[in-house]
Amino acid sequence: MDNRPRLYLTAAFVCGVLLTLGFKDFYPDLERRFRRRRSPADTLVSAGLERIDLEDHTKIRASDKPDHVEIAEGIEACVGNTPLFRIKSLSEETGCDILAKAEFLNGAGGSPKDRVALNLIKTAEEQGLLTPYSGDTIYEGTVGSTGISLATVCRAKGYLAHICMPSDQATEKSDLLLKLGAIVDRVPPAPIIDPMHFVNRARSLAADHTADPKRPGRGYFADQFENQANWKSHFEGTGPEIFQQCGGKLDAFVAGAGTGGTIAGVARFLKPKLPHLRIVLADPQGSGLFNRIKYGVMFDTLEKEGTRRRSQVDTIVEGIGINRITANFEAGRELIDDAIKVTDEEALAMARLLAEKDGIFVGSSSSVNCVATARLARQLEPGKRIVTVLCDSGTRHLSKFWAQAGSVGGKSDSKLEDRIGI
Repeated sequence: MDNRPRLYLTAAFVCGVLLTLGFKDFYPDLERRFRRRRSPADTLVSAGLERIDLEDHTKIRASDKPDHVEIAEGIEACVGNTPLFRIKSLSEETGCDILAKAEFLNGAGGSPKDRVALNLIKTAEEQGLLTPYSGDTIYEGTVGSTGISLATVCRAKGYLAHICMPSDQATEKSDLLLKLGAIVDRVPPAPIIDPMHFVNRARSLAADHTADPKRPGRGYFADQFENQANWKSHFEGTGPEIFQQCGGKLDAFVAGAGTGGTIAGVARFLKPKLPHLRIVLADPQGSGLFNRIKYGVMFDTLEKEGTRRRSQVDTIVEGIGINRITANFEAGRELIDDAIKVTDEEALAMARLLAEKDGIFVGSSSSVNCVATARLARQLEPGKRIVTVLCDSGTRHLSKFWAQAGSVGGKSDSKLEDRIGI
């Protein structure tokens, strides 16, 4: 029997296998060449359509280099340009766009007082009142945040810090000041007319330092309540940042006032650009600023004889609220359209709500700001945009404010109306 047909079949099968294997390796290269010669853009052109050049941005080549690299010079360069973000829970429940300026992310002392401290020192240097690394010491009376910012910036710029604060403030603040190398005087709360009031104490210590020939350097009283470098730091920084981050589109700004620098500086920048903008003061219980805005008098019902429990502002809230007029507050008072009073109970409830619903853990003044913001949002039409300020972290308020606020626990379904009645 002739075996040639079988041999032909076998040879054909082997050739087919070899050809398939070879074509498999050759085809991709052939396809790439074809695509290179006739790209999709060429197909479009041949069809009478406009050519579109596409770029591949999915890969970063080792040869790519940024045009300009900017490295921050020192911790003081990390002050300002804080993020603006939407508070989701409050925005969803009120129907307004509620945005928070995250001032607790300032890079020195972690509060808006970083801006103030930096500008206070810069202004004093320009006036020849401070010289770095000369032994000059900055004295200030503060409830804590300004002191922390000053102590940090002082170390960065070659100065010493001496801080006077009321003894009833959260101990976390004085502990941190000591860690930063500041001298801390905790003095009993007293009226502003008392020489031992924390502000007056700082002023007198600065004068004593300067007058003492045996002590190196000079004593400089920063005077955050009256020094207009305070509000100017927000006019030059916080206000422009908010305007830019919002694209110039906002309907209201809400903030509390201690020295009054934040609300005055932001109002003075934004109002001329946005005449329709509402500036609203958030005021804690015991403070007289609410009545100052509403009725033109500095008075609070908790100031009545026989009702006052402590010698300063009668509230658990720290950092905002005051019962006297300051130069910084007056710098923007006429631009403030309204004021909202916030109770301690409302501030505590808001702090828990923000932690529970948004993972935002802030201090007492921030909680007051958010209560006032939510209440204002209920008064406005849905879709309005409101900006407020988150001043500092709740970690500075553990022993006092958050000790009363308590833990959030496992809750996650609280509502604004149920917690605060808004």
